[in-house]
Amino acid sequence: MIRTPIIAFLGHVDAGKTTLQDFIRKTAVAKSEPGEITQSIGASIVPAHTINTLCSPLLKQLGIELKIPGLLMIDTPGHAAFVSLRKRGGTLADLAVLVVDIKEGIMPQTLEAINILKQFKTPFIIAANKTDKISGWRSSSTTLLQSIQEQQKEVQNQLDTELYNLVAKLSELGFNADRFDRVTDYTKTLAIVPCSAKTGEGVPELLVMAAGLSQRFLGEKLQYSEETAAKGTILEVKKEKGLGITLDVIIYDGVLKKGQQIAIGTTTQPIITKIKSLLVPKPLSEMRDSTANFRQVEQVVAATGVKISAPGIDEAVAGMPLIAAKDAEEAKRLVKEQVEELSIQLDDEGIVAKADTLGSLEALATLLRQNGIKVKKAAIGEITRKDISDAAASLQTEPLSAVVIGFNVPAPQLTTIGIRIMTDNVIYSLIEKLQAWRAEEKSKLEKASFKKTAKPCKVLLLKGYVFRQNNPAIAGTEVLLGTLQAGAQLMKEDNPITTVKEIQEEKENITEAKKGKQVAVAYEKITIGRQVSEGDTLYSHIPEQEYRRLKELKDYLSEDEKEALREIAAIMRKKNPLWGV
Repeated sequence: MIRTPIIAFLGHVDAGKTTLQDFIRKTAVAKSEPGEITQSIGASIVPAHTINTLCSPLLKQLGIELKIPGLLMIDTPGHAAFVSLRKRGGTLADLAVLVVDIKEGIMPQTLEAINILKQFKTPFIIAANKTDKISGWRSSSTTLLQSIQEQQKEVQNQLDTELYNLVAKLSELGFNADRFDRVTDYTKTLAIVPCSAKTGEGVPELLVMAAGLSQRFLGEKLQYSEETAAKGTILEVKKEKGLGITLDVIIYDGVLKKGQQIAIGTTTQPIITKIKSLLVPKPLSEMRDSTANFRQVEQVVAATGVKISAPGIDEAVAGMPLIAAKDAEEAKRLVKEQVEELSIQLDDEGIVAKADTLGSLEALATLLRQNGIKVKKAAIGEITRKDISDAAASLQTEPLSAVVIGFNVPAPQLTTIGIRIMTDNVIYSLIEKLQAWRAEEKSKLEKASFKKTAKPCKVLLLKGYVFRQNNPAIAGTEVLLGTLQAGAQLMKEDNPITTVKEIQEEKENITEAKKGKQVAVAYEKITIGRQVSEGDTLYSHIPEQEYRRLKELKDYLSEDEKEALREIAAIMRKKNPLWGV
């Protein structure tokens, strides 16, 4: 038997993944999302008769007869969630729709999504969305190709320009691509469907491409037997009025029946329970909508989204596997094996990350890693005192990691001296907040560190201005480069010989003197005429470790301080060519 193909929508934030599906569902899921960015994973069933209704003229024109039961669309909060939507040996999706803003082209997250699709060898088509944004575009209720032909010549040229830019970029990434109607071999060339989630133009063509390619190329992947034990992935764990704790699940293989025994993955041991009721969303409804849009059924067939009510499922976690348990022990073993694959890579040092579900946590951890942010602890649930204590351990060694971030969890009402807590219900906003705070905090720490670091300088002992030869030696001194500081150790050539005891300008003690100043300086442990002479040039003695620190803080150095530092390095490298490298 042929099952429903699973189609995942992914792409750059704000490219229009959800609004494109909204046009098909005639819902407004995107408008209810925080920041209008999808933050949890939803699923919608598009029955075959809906595709036939929306795409009838096109299906007839292309001579396509639908054999699949429909399409199961999965909406994701970005490519990271797509990775967590997996089954044993691969991803949950049979086909992906990569949504690209036609005016923006390939953005960083689009590129990352493409790399993930290549990694998992997931076939995909491209929805070049927002054609209505092309200057002069006139919407039409005809087919997409007719609509394009009816546009003014300059509009057609602009569309082709945007598409060719996209094709060129995809070519750089190793893909042949073209507008869908110009493709002769879909196994060798990516199909690009221009479309508009706002007007609906190109949406029938997108559906036909998804259905037609699934039907034609997925072949045995869409075959299932009613004897096969049902397998699924938990999308979300919810508390529903009148039902208690329920599971939103994608069933990707087999048949699942009411009253059947199931094994469910958790963060500890698998749960074995019996299904009390199966609820499915009405056609074109979304699984995140209220239970009013659900109806009870006796069984469900892959691939579909289903809400499961069962006792003892409080410990279930989103992102975990579910298997129908003909043999309870064997099912537990299979679930346990799959759970072991669902691991989040942690670092020895880093921040603490919390999220509401496993899928969200994996998405968050993946995006943090991609942004170069280390994570030492990642867990599901609200932020606790233990999380804050774990973050506090970084205060002394790694203050920029003394942070707890929480996605889709409430901000705790706890005293947190020195610990930064950030929460948000938009993953990208949360990461941006963290990056902004770290940049500001890093600047503060660097400034504080710079104040404690010896500054580089080059000074000249002025001839005819020796006021005392020793104990301490006092001489008129000109600062040639950098900043001379009281307490600084100075060297002649590469040998440290003295320390600056005091600096006076017009008989007033000062702590430092900058380039161009002529001041009286008291030097310890030298005699002028022996270790040094009038007219000698001295440099600040910078230990190798301090030199490396100053290089890191070079943005805080003046140009003449940088020049002094370069000259100091050149002197030290006469004996050791690798000094400071």
